Amino acid sequence: METTKRYGEDSCGNVFADLGLPDAEVLRIKSALAIQITLAIRHLELTQVEAGQRMGISQAKVCAMNKGDFKGLSERKLMDCLTHLGYDIKITAEPAAQDVGRLSFAVA
Repeated sequence: METTKRYGEDSCGNVFADLGLPDAEVLRIKSALAIQITLAIRHLELTQVEAGQRMGISQAKVCAMNKGDFKGLSERKLMDCLTHLGYDIKITAEPAAQDVGRLSFAVA
């Protein structure tokens, strides 16, 4: 008998991994960056055109990002976008508790 996952059950904490998508960790980080960019644009009360000019991307890319589509934007480019919106990015590395480390994103 096949079991159906219900919300919150048997989740690894990464919806992309739960869906079995390749590069789930990268997608999780890119998603978190895109969400923060969208929040920053709203906070700064920028239009999509203004935000795109400030970040060096097209208005169409800003619109797509607001809808959760960040194809064609690398993690590095998303970090650059966030710095152009007035955020500092800090990358830290520390020994992992497991054999393989993981990526994380936090907003201060």
